[in-house]
Order: sequence, then structure tokens, then C-alpha cells
Amino acid sequence: MEVKVSHLGNVKFKIQSRSHSILCDQPAENGGEDCAMTPPELMLASLGSCAAFYAVQYLKTRNLAHHGVEVTVTAEKVKQPARLGNFNIHVVCPVPLTEQQTAGLMRSVHSCLIHNTLLSPPEIQIELTIAEPALAHD
Repeated sequence: MEVKVSHLGNVKFKIQSRSHSILCDQPAENGGEDCAMTPPELMLASLGSCAAFYAVQYLKTRNLAHHGVEVTVTAEKVKQPARLGNFNIHVVCPVPLTEQQTAGLMRSVHSCLIHNTLLSPPEIQIELTIAEPALAHD
């Protein structure tokens, strides 16, 4: 998987993956135009959409109604180091479930790729490329 992030000016960025793109910006109080989600909001969006995908897949494979699944994700900004913490994923299921189905749906949502990534932090390597200085022309 790969995404490419390009600076569009000020604190606005374009994020591209395959043939898709989204914007990322900051609220006005952080110097942005508030025209798109912030990076932390995009992270919550990724976690929520992943949880919703797994919930819908569970319901679909059991021929249960899945239209109307909703997921809300909240998190708090914590310090030392600054990061998101205390995540809460709230899944709304559109149909009544048995106790066994409820447990199965919970297991399914817990299988979310993003959820599991956050529970087992990956190694992150940062590479930096610096532009070459322009050659002086005499």
C-alpha cells in the first residue's frame, strides 16, 4: 500500500492513493482554511471506516440486514509524547442480534486491520531526502 502526500500551500495537502485523492487541512486557528479533515481526524476516519467494513462484512455473510451500520470513533489528545489516546469505537447495528451474533460481531470488529495495527505498533522508519543546492552560474 502506498499514499503520496503533496503540499498545496499554507497547511493544505493532497493525499493520493491509486486513482483516489483527498485533502487534508487545519482549522483557521492553526493557520488553515478548515476545508478538510486534519491528520488526527483522518486517522479516526480510517479506524472508523475499517471497523464499519468488518461489521458490514459480518452481517452480510450471515444474511443479516447491514444497511444503516454506523460507527463513531472518538479519541483524546494526550501528552508525553503528544498523541491520540483513549480511543472509543461505537458501532450501531441496524438489526437485533442474538447473544452469539453480538459476540461474533464484536470479534469481527476487533479483527479490523487498523485496530490491530494500533494495538501492535509497527516499526516506522523515516527517510529524508534533501534537494541539492542550485549550481551557481558564472
